[in-house]
Amino acid sequence: MQTTYIETQQISFQDFRNQILEDYKLGRVSREMSYLGRREVLTGKAKFGIFGDGKELPQLAMAKVFRYGDFRSGYYRDQTFALAVDALTVESFFAQLYADTSVEREPASAGRQMNGHFATRSLNEDGSWKDLTAQKNISSDISPTAGQMPRLLGLAQASKIYKTVKFEGSEKFSKDGNEIAFGTIGDASTAEGHFWETLNAACALQVPMIVSIWDDGYGISVPTMKQRAKADIAEMLSGFQRKEGEFQGCEIIQVKAWDYPSLLDAYARAEQFARMESIPVVVHVVEVTQPQGHSTSGSHERYKNEDRLAWESQFDGLVKFKEWILNYSIEIDGKEQVLATAEELDAIDEEAKKTVKAGQKNAWENYQKTITDLISSVLPFVENLKGQNSEIENYISQFNKLVSKAKKDVFHLVRRSLLATRGTNSAERNQLMQKYNEIFEVEKDNYSSHLYSQSQWKAENVKEIKPVYSENSEDVDGRVVVRNNFDKIFEKYPETLVFGEDAGNIGDVNQGLEGMQEKYGDVRVADTGIREATILGQGIGMAMRGLRPIAEIQYLDYILYCLQGMSDDLATVQYRTKGGQKAPVIIRTRGHRLEGVWHSGSPMAGILNLSKGILVLVPRNLTKAAGFYNTMLQSDDPAVIVECLNGYRLKEKQPDNLGEFTVPVGKIEVTKEGNDVTLVTYGSTWRIVMEAAEELEKLGISAEVIDVQSLIPFDLTHEIAESVKKTNRLVVIDEDVEGGTSAFILQQILEKQKTFRFLDSDPLTISANDHRPAYASDGDYFSKPSSDDMVEKIYALFNETNPQKYPAIF
Repeated sequence: MQTTYIETQQISFQDFRNQILEDYKLGRVSREMSYLGRREVLTGKAKFGIFGDGKELPQLAMAKVFRYGDFRSGYYRDQTFALAVDALTVESFFAQLYADTSVEREPASAGRQMNGHFATRSLNEDGSWKDLTAQKNISSDISPTAGQMPRLLGLAQASKIYKTVKFEGSEKFSKDGNEIAFGTIGDASTAEGHFWETLNAACALQVPMIVSIWDDGYGISVPTMKQRAKADIAEMLSGFQRKEGEFQGCEIIQVKAWDYPSLLDAYARAEQFARMESIPVVVHVVEVTQPQGHSTSGSHERYKNEDRLAWESQFDGLVKFKEWILNYSIEIDGKEQVLATAEELDAIDEEAKKTVKAGQKNAWENYQKTITDLISSVLPFVENLKGQNSEIENYISQFNKLVSKAKKDVFHLVRRSLLATRGTNSAERNQLMQKYNEIFEVEKDNYSSHLYSQSQWKAENVKEIKPVYSENSEDVDGRVVVRNNFDKIFEKYPETLVFGEDAGNIGDVNQGLEGMQEKYGDVRVADTGIREATILGQGIGMAMRGLRPIAEIQYLDYILYCLQGMSDDLATVQYRTKGGQKAPVIIRTRGHRLEGVWHSGSPMAGILNLSKGILVLVPRNLTKAAGFYNTMLQSDDPAVIVECLNGYRLKEKQPDNLGEFTVPVGKIEVTKEGNDVTLVTYGSTWRIVMEAAEELEKLGISAEVIDVQSLIPFDLTHEIAESVKKTNRLVVIDEDVEGGTSAFILQQILEKQKTFRFLDSDPLTISANDHRPAYASDGDYFSKPSSDDMVEKIYALFNETNPQKYPAIF
C-alpha cells in the first residue's frame, strides 16, 4: 500500500535541516525567477509576465505530498510547485517567457502558452502513452478563471474508478487508484460557477481531491468582500464540511501562507484524508502576499493602501520563513542545534540569484540562436536578389536596423522581397522561394500542428467496416440498435464508461442504455447530478488518465453549459501541449428536431466555430451513431456525437456485426442519386430532405441527396464537388439559424472544393428562422425548414432558368 507523507517523516535532525534549507533555497530561486521575469518583460525581451511570488511556502508544502502518478489541475501561479516536483527548470521557465518553440527547451507548451502555464508530457513522440505512474503529472493549464476545475473532478474520479476497473495497460495509469488529483485556484476565482459545481460534485462522489485556494485578499484589484457572499471562503464552505460517519462533504483546512510548519501539517493531513479515505479536501491558504502585484500589466500600488503594502512586506512568506529558520533551535544530547546562521541564508540568497541569472542567460541565448540561425540561413538568398529590384536593398537596410529581431521580421523581409520580384523567373528568386517554403513548413509545425491527433490512432485512420445484414437481421427501434451496440462496446473495451443525467438506473431518457448499469455496474454506467460543465470535466480528466469516457449531455441545447470547457480546454489539449497530452473523450448528446424552445435547438455553428480541435459527428440515424462510437473508440481524437432525438422510435434494421462496424469520419454518403441539383444536409433534417427530393422528382427535378455525416472533418475526399460537377446546382439545407452551419458547409464546398466553377445558378441555403423553434409540431413546421419550404425554394431555382418548363408556383 502507498504510504503518506505523515507515515514517512521519521528522519534525523541533519536530514530535517537539509530539507528545510533545500526548501528555502528553492523558494528563493522561485522568487528570483519572478523578479527577473518581470524585468525581462519591462525591458521588452518578453511580451507579458504573470508570476507566483508570494505563494512559495504553501506550494513547497503541497509538493511534499505530491507523489508519482498524482495529477495537478491548476492555476498559472504555481511555479514554485512546478519547480519542486521537477516539472520546471529555471531555463524552461524563461524559455516559456520568451515563447521558445522548442519542445526540448519548453516542454510544457513549446512556446504556445504565455508564462506560468505548466504541463508535463503524458505522451511519447508517436502519441502513445507514457507510464504516468512513473512521473508526477501536471495537466496543461488554461487561463480562463476556474476553467481548470471541471477537469480536476475527472482526474480525481479516475483514481476511484481504477480501484475496480482493470484492463490491458491500466498499470501505466494507476496503482490501484491510490493517486490524488490536486487543484489550485485563486481566491477570487472561487466566485465562478465552475468552482462550486466541481466542489459540489466532488463532495457527492467522494473522490481523492485536494483543492488549494490561494487567498491574497483580492481578485486583481477587487477586494474579496466584493467577490462573494462571505469574505472568508472557509466560512462560506462550512456547510460542505463532512460529518462523522457520512459519505458526503469534504474536509476544510485553513492555514496561513507564511506559517511553514503549519503548512506542512495542513498538507500532511490533507493527503491523509484524500489518499487513505478518498475524501475531498479544501486547503484555504490565507494571508497570501503578492509582492509584484497581479501581472506586468499593472501596479498593485494603485489599489492597495500603505498599511496593506507594509503588512505584505512584513508577512512575505520568504521573510517569515527566514525568521523561523533563524529562530529555530533544539537541544539534542545536551547540545543546542540550529538550522542555519544569517550568513548561511544570505549565501543561499546570493546563490539563488546567480542560479536564476545563469538559467535566464542560457534560455535567452538558446532562443536568440534560433532566430540568428534563421537569419543566417535566409539573408544570403535575399541579398542575392538585390540586383533584381532596387527596393530589396532598402528592405535589407530596414531589417538590419532593427534592434531586436523576431521570426516575423525575417518572414516579412522574405515575403516583401518575393512580392517585389514577382514575375521574375531567376535562379536566385527560385532559390529564395525554395528556402521560404522550407522555413514556412518548420514554423507551420511550430505554431499550427496538433490541433487534431497526428498519431497512428487519429480518427481519419480508422478503416471503414460496413454493417453486415442477413435474413435474420431484425427491424427494431433505433434505440435498440444503439443500446445493443453499447453492450458490445462495454464488453469489448473494459476501459470504457458512460455517465450523465439519467444514464444509469433508467438507461437514459430514450432507453439507449437500457439494462447497461445492471449488467456492467454503476461505476461504468453511472448517473450524475444536473451539472453539465462537470460532466464534461469528468470526461476530460478521465481521458487524460487513460480511460475511455463517454460523457453524456442529455440534450444538445444543454451542451452550451459545456461550451467553455469544450472550447478552452478539451479542444486545445493536444494543440496547447504540441502533442504532449491528449483527452480522447466522446461527448454523447441528442438533439435537432423535436418540440420546443429548449429541446430542439441546433447550436451547431457555435460548436463548429468555438470547438475546432474536437470532431463533430452528426449521424442521420442510430445505426450511423453506433458506427461512430465504434470508430471513435479506436481513435485518440475527442469527438461530439449528436444522436437524432426523433429517431429512437423509428425502425432500423439491426446489423449483425454490432460493436464492429465503423462509420469513417470526413466521408459523405450519397443517399439518393440525381442529375439536376445537389442537396447537402445532415442529421434529422436528412429525412425531410429525402421527402422533398421525392416530391421534386414528381415535378421533373432529379435531386441528388448527400448526407455529410461528419462536419469536422468535412468531406476529406471532396466527393461533393463531383456531385456538383454533375448537377451544376447546389443547395445546402440545415436546421441551424441563417448563416450558421449552412455558411460553414457552403464555405467548405465553394472555397475548399472550388465548386463555384461548376454552378449554373447561385448556390442556395435553406435554414431555420433566426429564433428558437416554437413548441409542438406546428412550431417545428413554421420554425425550421419543412418539406414544403424545400420543394418550393429548390423549384424556384429551376423556374428562374426555365420558367416555361417550371412555371411559378406563387
